[in-house]
Amino acid sequence: MALSIGIVGLPNVGKSTLFQALTKKPIDRANYPFCTIDPNVGVVAVPDERVDRLAELTKSKKKIYPAIEFVDIAGLVEGAHKGEGLGNQFLANIRQTDAILYILRIFQNEKIINTRNKIDPLEDKGILDTEMALKDLSTLEKRFDSLQKDVRGMKPGAAEELAAVERAKDILETGRTPDGNISGDDREILKQCQLLTLKPRLYLLNGNENELADGVRNEFEKNNWPYLVIDILNEFGASELSAEEKTELGVGGDSKLDVLIKKAYQLLDLITFLTTGPDETRAWTIKRGNLAPQAGGAIHTDFEKSFIRAEVINWRDLIDAAGLAGAREKGLIRTEGKNYAVQDGDVIEIKHGA
Repeated sequence: MALSIGIVGLPNVGKSTLFQALTKKPIDRANYPFCTIDPNVGVVAVPDERVDRLAELTKSKKKIYPAIEFVDIAGLVEGAHKGEGLGNQFLANIRQTDAILYILRIFQNEKIINTRNKIDPLEDKGILDTEMALKDLSTLEKRFDSLQKDVRGMKPGAAEELAAVERAKDILETGRTPDGNISGDDREILKQCQLLTLKPRLYLLNGNENELADGVRNEFEKNNWPYLVIDILNEFGASELSAEEKTELGVGGDSKLDVLIKKAYQLLDLITFLTTGPDETRAWTIKRGNLAPQAGGAIHTDFEKSFIRAEVINWRDLIDAAGLAGAREKGLIRTEGKNYAVQDGDVIEIKHGA
């Protein structure tokens, strides 16, 4: 699956520095607004110890991790929905992503130009929310006018879509967002509109824990807004260290950037299943709730069409059994059919007729 996260925020809050730290891709990080004009795109591997452990077990020649595409989108400003700054272009770029990562400034640094006269992450969030909601409202108004013509022409499905668009438009006009306020059927109908306000969101508060005001933290926790506090500049410096240098400096475990990547992966409600053998150990990405034939389709489209069965074992059980031979002897490998819902961490071999 091609998964993408749009990195958004007001100018000079740390978006491009985060992007470079994540992707190790050199880009312009100049200290002035709108230094990012075209969206930078980079693919980032999602850290997964299961890949490492299984590759060691089966002596794989290659290891392939799950991945996320991060898109660094230039800073938004008030009025972006009307084209202020470079608004229309940037909002169009966000439409192409699966989820949105808000970067909100909490760090105090007079050397970094601030396009606003204060540090207020909640107000900044409000500006971004408003710009996206107004852009969606504009999109829905245009769609509404088009659908009225389709309804008069008795186009199949037009009446249902018009009703869904009208309900979403009414929600936005009252200052709310469709996310959490529309039915599953309406959400499905509105997919083609690519509404910004329906995309999952994760909030990164850029700065140190001691720079996060209690009132701001309480607001995020009260509203169940998923957030992380990360000093992006520090992480950028640490990302340039080699594995040996990190060991020497006592920097162990997951970095905060690794935590961010994993959190973004979870945000999209995805799970990972694995395949392993002498050639490669690979993590495959599917939606939670997908069935075994769809897992086969992730490997190759023909496998879904010609699916026969799947042989399945949890990755830990496979490690504990010291390999497939041991797992078979202990009866740990299950045969599952077309209705099996794949679980995170399953090691699967697809049997097919292709």
